[in-house]
Parts: sequence; structure tokens; C-alpha cells
Amino acid sequence: MAQEKIISLDNLSLQELDGNSEFIPLLSAQDEEDMNKEKLPVDIAILPLRNMVLFPGVVIPITAGRDKSIKLINDANASNKVIGVVAQINENTENPELEDIHKIGTVAKILKVLKLPDGNITVILQGQKRFQVEEITQSEPYLKATISEVPETRADKDDKEFKIIVESLKDVSLQIINENPSLPSEAGFAIKNIESDWFLINFVSSNMNLTVEEKQQLLEINDLKTRALNTLQKLNLEYQKLVLKNDIQTKVRVDLDQQQREYFLNQQIKTIQEELGGVSNEQEIEELKNKGAKKKWDAKVKEQFEKELSKLQRMNPQSPDFSIQRNYLELLLELPWNEYSKDKFDLKSAQKILDKDHFGLEDVKKRIIEHMAVLKLRNDMKAPILCLYGPPGVGKTSIGKSIAQSLGREYVRISLGGLRDEAEIRGHRKTYIGAMPGRIIQSIKKAKTSNPVFLLDEIDKLSSSHNGDPSSAMLEVLDPEQNHEFYDNFLEMGYDLSKVMFIATSNSLNTIQPALLDRMEVIEMNGYTIEEKVEIGRKHLLPKQLKEHGLDSKAISIDKKQMEFIIANYTRESGVRRLDKQLATLVRGIAKAVVMEESYNEKITEADIIKILGTPRFEYDKYENNETAGVVTGLAWTRVGGDILYIESIISKGKGALTMTGNLGTVMKESATIALEYIRANSEQFGLNAEIFENYKVHVHVPEGATPKDGPSAGIAMLTSILSSFTQRKVKKNLAMTGEITLRGKVLPVGGIKEKILAAKRANIKEIILCKENKKDVDEIKPAYLTGLTFHYVDRMSEVIELALTPQKVKNAKKLV
Repeated sequence: MAQEKIISLDNLSLQELDGNSEFIPLLSAQDEEDMNKEKLPVDIAILPLRNMVLFPGVVIPITAGRDKSIKLINDANASNKVIGVVAQINENTENPELEDIHKIGTVAKILKVLKLPDGNITVILQGQKRFQVEEITQSEPYLKATISEVPETRADKDDKEFKIIVESLKDVSLQIINENPSLPSEAGFAIKNIESDWFLINFVSSNMNLTVEEKQQLLEINDLKTRALNTLQKLNLEYQKLVLKNDIQTKVRVDLDQQQREYFLNQQIKTIQEELGGVSNEQEIEELKNKGAKKKWDAKVKEQFEKELSKLQRMNPQSPDFSIQRNYLELLLELPWNEYSKDKFDLKSAQKILDKDHFGLEDVKKRIIEHMAVLKLRNDMKAPILCLYGPPGVGKTSIGKSIAQSLGREYVRISLGGLRDEAEIRGHRKTYIGAMPGRIIQSIKKAKTSNPVFLLDEIDKLSSSHNGDPSSAMLEVLDPEQNHEFYDNFLEMGYDLSKVMFIATSNSLNTIQPALLDRMEVIEMNGYTIEEKVEIGRKHLLPKQLKEHGLDSKAISIDKKQMEFIIANYTRESGVRRLDKQLATLVRGIAKAVVMEESYNEKITEADIIKILGTPRFEYDKYENNETAGVVTGLAWTRVGGDILYIESIISKGKGALTMTGNLGTVMKESATIALEYIRANSEQFGLNAEIFENYKVHVHVPEGATPKDGPSAGIAMLTSILSSFTQRKVKKNLAMTGEITLRGKVLPVGGIKEKILAAKRANIKEIILCKENKKDVDEIKPAYLTGLTFHYVDRMSEVIELALTPQKVKNAKKLV
């Protein structure tokens, strides 16, 4: 489609065209005078313009695309270079006729013609005088018409009002140029240097932001003063619109400008980083943003994440802080904020799981089932802090997995043995190179849920150093009132641990900080009886070892009697860890026989056990006879369970001193001293001459001197032993005792009753003397374990003497002088 269009309005100053240094100057006063003197031709070629109006004196460039227009311009350029320019009424008209164009137009002079590569031409025109179309004289190949001049009425030189209007036009034009950054800076220079009022009015009218119709109306005004006034009115309106537009843009652009500013700064940082390190982290940051959008965190955590992410964007990927910041953001993303696994509330199924995995441990199982029952009723209960306390090998650690499985929760475990750095619990501040979160947060991240079963193994083995006290840091972890906002130094914000079910394990309660112990619910896990160990070995340990060593589950079988033989002769422990090792050794011996195609008994005998495991290493102490005075059977608790303990005493002539041997601790030595002083103070009651204590010295010995022994529970046994030596009376057969004494002769309760009773039963003891307050401990033991035992509950030492010592004296009794 052939068309004419404006290619530039920048005729405010010198214009360079087509790469040539030919310039079009502004209209001078002489040019205006010469222009007014020129006479118009009667018949002239008419060039219709689609979207613009040409004013006298104004220079404009247009691009001609229609064949008629190109022909017209070429012919005119080859002759007198004068054409008539009019505006089309409808710009969409392709071949305009007389009724399609405005009658008032401007005679124009062709200043330059430029040919374009696409076949179109650009022509530079300068308006001269207005004209009116009278009659069309030619339609092809382009329009020609007869025209008449339209005279203008100009104001007098002394007309002050006209001068003020012209000055106002200049001022408003300059203001518009200053307010509108899209206008070239040379425009103001041009406006200031226009000398002709007539040209100024036409120039401003041509360049205003008006429609073709509005510009045509200005062109058709004959009175120059009226045209100037109308132009000023429209110019003022345009200025007011421009000011209002700028005000609105200023108000709504504040946020956008800030965003743009950050965007450009980030782009500059990115470019600098690429120049320095050659690495762009834009994709990595975008991935972090996408992951963050999917998290379930609350507003506080989200704000922290976005703040730290913006820091990462400003960092150089080659700096050490970049990796720390990235690790921090990855930790925020990987932590299971507000993500919880659904608890199973099938109590019968949970009971089956616990019974299948662990034999015995009734108190622990009962507590877990109780917790699940309450959780099912409330569904928002704070998780309890359980502490499983007992000797090694009784299943404290392994029961954590069973609890997690029965609850349907994830299971995580950390070992606290030997931990001496507080940062292991709370983490390091992320300002340090290689900083990491504490083990608590790391384990939560590993579990991928905020309510796992969390096993704190060996909590009694925590120690302190110059790096802090980890047990004090654990106070916040294990306090249900505080751990909903557990603060990790690396994370730098609180994390909710209130839904975590913490289970601690401990071999001793003495080394646990009292404040920490107070926060936990202690469940005592005593050692297993021989009968329990037999069942555990046959039902759990042996099948496990057969599977681990590649043997069929029916490759061998061990009867109860043979299992008991292994337990009694090759292990000495409260738990079953050593039993597991001995069974592993036994299974390896069978595996060797299978591979080497040697014969073996599928039903293991005692001879097979001795052949593979070697000579029996242990033998439980058996009760000895009471033919010697001063030998009493005591009951002791050791870290491997209960055991019987012989207390021996003998008297010899001397200065009345008390000697003790057998690697005894301070408390045990004090018990012997108290026993002797009690006997000395009550000598008449026991039928002893007070002078005996001045003429004889007492020696107390506890065998197995290589084994350290301590505690108050041997008090009544020591008193009985010393009194038996002084009176030479026999101690009752098959009798054992345990209890603490005071100088007043009162018997106090002691601990470890279950283990001590089991040890007495293994040693063929028939009667046991205990403090009355220990009766409650005996009542908690299964009746099956108490078969064949008789218990005597005492409150005073006199009752112990009456029960323990017989009237009969030993053979060859010493005669004390």
C-alpha cells in the first residue's frame, strides 16, 4: 500500500540527512520575506498526506509509498520543485479525490529527495504559503488542481497583546520540553532562537501533540493573532496533561523504581561476578526460590529465608561466605518445617511388634502403650522424655527402633558417649568456616519429619570441657516447656521439638546432671534372668546369627539346657550382648564345618559347645558351708548384674585395730567401721566382755581383691560376720543378706533387689534377709522368679542377728580371754 508518513519531527535545529553534511537552517527573517513575495502558480500538483498537516515555513520529511505520490515527487523535483500539500479527511482512503481532501493546504518546496532500498522515497518539504483548492484539473497519473492564495491577517508591530501571546507560546513550549524527557535537548535551543513570530506560531502548531483535524483547524484560521491564541490554549492544555501525567507516574513509579533499581544492581553484580569468577549462580538461586515456594513454613521462617536468599544473590560465588550461605539456605529447605508423620494408633499391633522384637521389658512396653493410648485420645499431647536406665546389653538402644515402628514414626539415634563440646548439640555460628548445625537439627533433617522417635544414647557419658557443657545444652532439648523453640546457633532461629519423642539411655543415674534427670521419666530396665536369656537366645539371637552367617534357619538347634550351659559358663552380664557374641562364635564354627564338608551335630551338645567355644570361662559362685565362723554371704549389684559376695572376718590378738582388705571403697569401709562400733557399744547384749575389743584386732576381707567394690549394701553382712567371729557362732545355712546399717542399729533399704535375688537363686540360696522397705521391690518381681526362696524383712540389727546366727558354735571354736 502506497502511503506517506512522518519519519521525523526533529527540525528544531540543524538536521543531517542521508549521511551527507547538508543542513537545513531555521527560517530567518529574510527567508520569510522572500517567501511572502513569491507568487503561487495557478495550476499545481496536489500531494495528499495521510496523517499530518504542513504549516507555512515548517520543514518536514515524509516517506512516499504510493505510486502516484512517487511519480508526482519525481516530476516536481525535475521541474520547479513546487507542489501543493493537503491533508486527507480519512487516512485510510487509498486514491483520494476532491471530496476526500481538505480544501485548505500549503504550497511546499522540495528541498531534497532520498531514494530508499525498498523503492520508496523520502522527501524533505518546506511549507511556504497557504492555498485553497478551487478545481481538480487532473486525476492521473496524480492529482492537479487550480488554487488560490489564502491571505493572512497579521497583527500590528505595536500590538502588546500579540507579543505577550507569542512570549507565552515560547515559555510554555520550553516548559513542555523540560517536562518531557522524550523531546531532544536541542528543541529548547531552537525555540529560543526563532526570530519570526509568524514562523514560531506555525512551528509550535506543527509540533504539538494534536490530531490531524485539530491541526487542520489551526491552519485554516486566517487571523494570525487568533491562531496564536488558539495554539496557546491547546499548548497550555497539553502542558497541564503532561504535568498531571508526570505526577501520576511519579506516584506509581516509586515501588517499580525500587524494583528496577534492585534488578539493575543485581544484573551489574551478576556481570561483575561472571567477570571475576566466570560462574553464574542465577540458576542455582532460582532453584532455591522454587523449592522455598513449596515449603510449609510460617511467615517468620519465610521472611528469614527470603532475607538470606537476597544476601546470597549479592555474594561472589568464589568467596568462602558463599558456600556457608548456600549451606544455610539448603538447611532451611531440607528441614521438615511443620511436616509430621501420621501416628499409628493400633495398640494391639504395637504390642505385637514390641513383644516380637524384645523379650521381657514389661515396664517399658507398658509405658509405650500407655503413651499411644493417651495420644490417640488427645492427638496433641507433648511427647514424653523417657530415660531407659539399666546395665549394658539389656536392649535399651534397640528398643528405640521397636517404639518407632510401633508408632509409625521415623527413627533417629545419636550417641552422646564422650561428647564434650556444646556446639555438637547447639551447632556452630555460621560466621565460622566449616560451620554446621548441631546433631539435634542434623538428625531432624535426616528424619525428614518433625516428630520422629529420637534416641539419645549413653546420656550418662556426657562430659564437659573448655568448649562448654553439653549436658546443660541438653536441658533445653529435653524440657517440654522450652523445646518448642529450640535455638540452634547455626539455624539462628527457634525450631519446634515438642512433637519429637525423645528416649534417652543410661547405665547410671549418678553421673547425669540433676536438672537434666529431673526432666526425664526414668524407667528402670533390670538385667535378664537365666530363663529370660535362654528364651532370648533361642528365639532372637540364634536365628539372627544363622541368617547373618548364611546358614539355613534349621541348620542347627540348641535346647534350653545347652543354651543355659552357654549362659552360665561363657557369659557374665546382665544383658545378652556377650551371649550374642558367643552364639556368633558357635555359628561360625558350624559354618566352617559346612564349607569344609565336615560332620557336625545339628542338635548342639555340651561337648560341641566346649569344642567350639573352648573351656568354660566363668562359674557362678556357689554357696559354701557354714563350718567356719565369720563367713557370711552377702548380695551385690554389679554392672553385669547381681552376684553373691562373701564377707570374711577373723580376730587375732592385738591392740583392737580394724583392718580391711579386698579393694574396698570408702563407703564399704565405713560400713565395717559402723558394724564394729555397734557391736562394741552393745557388747553386753551379745554376751561379750568389753575387754575383748582391747585385746583382739579384727580383719575383714572381701574375696576377689582385684575387683573394686563399694556401696553400703554389705552393712548387715559385715556386722553379722564380725559378730560371728567374736561369738564363734555358726551362720545359718543357705542364707544371704543385703542392707545398710546405722549406728543406732537400724537397717536401711538398698537397690538392685531383682538382680541380687536372681544371683542368690543361682547360688542355691534358700533364705534372704532384706530391709522391710525393700518388700515393695520384691512385690514387683514375677512370682516365677521367687520360687524356692524365703524372705525375711527386718527393721533392726537385732532381728538380723536373731535370724542369721545359730546358737551352735563352730568346731574348734576359739576361747577368747
